[in-house]
Amino acid sequence: MKKGYFGDFGGCYVPEILMPPLLEVEKAMNEDLPSAEFQAELQNLLHTYAGRPTPLTFCPTLSKELGFELWLKREDLLHSGAHKINNTLGQALLAKRMGKTALVAETGAGQHGVATAVAAARLGMKCSIYMGAEDVERQAANVMRMRLLGAEVVAVESGSRTLKDAINAALRAWIACQSTTHYCFGSAAGPHPFPTLVRKFQQVLGQEARRQMQEACHCLPDAVVACVGGGSNAIGLFHPFLEDESVRIIGVEAAGTGEPGCFNSAPINLGSPGVLHGSLSMLLQNSDGQIEPSHSISAGLDYPGVGPEHAHLSKIGRARYVMVKDASALNAFQQLCRKEGILPALESSHALAWVLDHPEEFKPGSRVIVNLSGRGDKDMAIVRKALNLPETADMY
Repeated sequence: MKKGYFGDFGGCYVPEILMPPLLEVEKAMNEDLPSAEFQAELQNLLHTYAGRPTPLTFCPTLSKELGFELWLKREDLLHSGAHKINNTLGQALLAKRMGKTALVAETGAGQHGVATAVAAARLGMKCSIYMGAEDVERQAANVMRMRLLGAEVVAVESGSRTLKDAINAALRAWIACQSTTHYCFGSAAGPHPFPTLVRKFQQVLGQEARRQMQEACHCLPDAVVACVGGGSNAIGLFHPFLEDESVRIIGVEAAGTGEPGCFNSAPINLGSPGVLHGSLSMLLQNSDGQIEPSHSISAGLDYPGVGPEHAHLSKIGRARYVMVKDASALNAFQQLCRKEGILPALESSHALAWVLDHPEEFKPGSRVIVNLSGRGDKDMAIVRKALNLPETADMY
């Protein structure tokens, strides 16, 4: 396999000016990350600061209705509210070892931005977060959190004003200040080595889930399911199970409204191969290779591309990638709230929705793990608007 590639996908398609910092990151990944000293420092932070290990929670009410066991990997319980902190703490530690004093990052739903701001504050680094102007509006709570944590939040007005444009702006900022700044890439996408680096930091959640299921049930799960935008939470869950042929791997993309002619965020199902943000993967693009707008009710899935390892897993048939519409995700959000007392992020609700909508896919008594990648506090304004709920305390 060529360096930086997953089968036919991956690579490093960037301007020459970005090669030196990318090579610097690759060197740190290969030499510093495996060291006992680095791992000890990272594990201490993940345990005493971020809150690992996160529990594997059984859902008794939904399991009874479905006819099989539904388990949730509870990344929503981590400090800052999502799986993103696994990656930002790791990258921030690497950046310190590289002599960097500042972090720059992109964010869609805001969870990666918050997690980067948290890591920067903890390790005494400056922080700038680029966020599409549309996402700034629909994720105002996370914008406030980032600013309270000391980060500069830059609203990106260009293009579709969402995650794709935030990544473009963050890459330009990195070019201008690469000697002092590390680009803390948030997803398992982008140019090599980021897809591998992010997966290395996120696979802790899959390793824990594997061990926890064996401890609880003395077996492996029958299936693992996660939402897929860029794909960091999903590859973190999937990777430790890739060699276990008995475990089905299911990634869930966002189909948007599902109406004919409307935008979606499902490049594996509806896209074609192309280059975006430094890597060759599956993209939403027209016949001329121009990137098409994407849409999802969840800002974190609103991206026209996907990480190259997911594209590879789809092509070789090891993982199955399916689609869920906005309405189904909203329904799953409400069901988990009311039947299990858990408030999921809208991103995670897509993964849950596919399981709830397709119980026939699982034999009676099966054990299914859904990655609850984040909590839903950030999505209250979106949910209220989508469900036409009043802005009062007695809305019910």
